[in-house]
Amino acid sequence: MKTTSRFAVAVAAVAGATGLIASAPAATATQSPEAKPTIVLVHGAWADGSSWAGVTERLQHQGYTVDVPPNTLRGLATDSANLHAFLQTVKGPIVLVGHSYGGEVITNAAVGIDNVKSLVYVDAFIPDNGETAGQLSAAKPGSALAVEDPSTVFNTVTIPNGGGNVDLYVKPGLFPQIFAGGVDHDKAAVLAAGQRPLAGSALSDPSGEPAWKTLPSWALIGTADKVIPPAEQQVMADRAGSHIVKVNAPHLSMVARPGAVTDLIAAAATHS
Repeated sequence: MKTTSRFAVAVAAVAGATGLIASAPAATATQSPEAKPTIVLVHGAWADGSSWAGVTERLQHQGYTVDVPPNTLRGLATDSANLHAFLQTVKGPIVLVGHSYGGEVITNAAVGIDNVKSLVYVDAFIPDNGETAGQLSAAKPGSALAVEDPSTVFNTVTIPNGGGNVDLYVKPGLFPQIFAGGVDHDKAAVLAAGQRPLAGSALSDPSGEPAWKTLPSWALIGTADKVIPPAEQQVMADRAGSHIVKVNAPHLSMVARPGAVTDLIAAAATHS
């Protein structure tokens, strides 16, 4: 597809023993069947871990251990490998959550991590083998980023020694309306100012064999999403067999509707 090509190229989450005899030692927290899984939250492009603050606080109040590792946004292979290495350090069951491009990262990073028990996608890419973020963004109409001329929505900065690759920044004046419609304008402006850039080449990086083929998944679809069209999110979530919840929220649904996002993650954790 012509639009997809220009877009991609140009900017391109222990069960304990039962029937213990009276003389047996008490079960430890890691042995208890009631032990809560660790929730690992992965942010997407043009964001950082602070975008999960409202969700993190709510999950912690519910007694969950929450990790929010940085997503380096350097490319799918690198980002997935970094998250895979991080997940190997987490003990006990994991509920792995990804927002936006973070969905693509968790889909790849979870492969081979046996203690990841479920995946949660929040306004996220849920790619199949070989699919790219650029391709999926333009698969259905409605993405404000899948445009004929990427320079109308992105500012670019050359990556030194990057072989022509560039960092993409969403134009600050457009960020609130594209990512954060309905969020307080001043808060949206702060998010725009602190956005972390995505390496343009990441948009055309093909995804690998997806973890959702062997793991249960949940998906939250923001019906006012202007980055990943809700219709395409529906297609991807249906394909993955995800438990789907729809909310009236923009792309940054965890900022606009942190309670709804928290509820979905808690549901996945309860069933893990």
